Amino acid sequence: MAYSSSFILPLLLLLLSLSLYATIATATGHEHDARKEKMTHLHFYFHEMYSGPNATGLVVARNSKLIGRAQGLSAQASLDGTALLTAINFVFTEGEYNGSTVAILGRAVPSAPAIERTIVGGSAKFRMARGYTVSKVISWGGGYFLMEFDAYIIHH
Repeated sequence: MAYSSSFILPLLLLLLSLSLYATIATATGHEHDARKEKMTHLHFYFHEMYSGPNATGLVVARNSKLIGRAQGLSAQASLDGTALLTAINFVFTEGEYNGSTVAILGRAVPSAPAIERTIVGGSAKFRMARGYTVSKVISWGGGYFLMEFDAYIIHH
């Protein structure tokens, strides 16, 4: 049974107008969200002591204030050389970002001049975070690890 052209044409016009309405509504919603986003740049040092007594006793920058802790894991991710898969949560415990977190995931090669990783999420002031970090190893070995971080965080 064939449909008459008088039925198909109005149906196509209805579908086209609904599709156009959905496209406009979606585009408007994205513009609205984009205006609420903020960009935050953080510069900080991260150190880890993994041997000896008082493993957190290394002084990195004598005049700086402790603003948080790192929680995470790393796993050897390369058959040749040192490359690590890292998953780190930076948990802020002081200052403007107290109670907030930033989650970072990526590959780290300690011998590289710069290590870039992805920001995959966050909480509190960094809710819906995305972005990236660039870090470099300042010192490594003898039971400790010291890195300088620049984090570029887009969040709500």
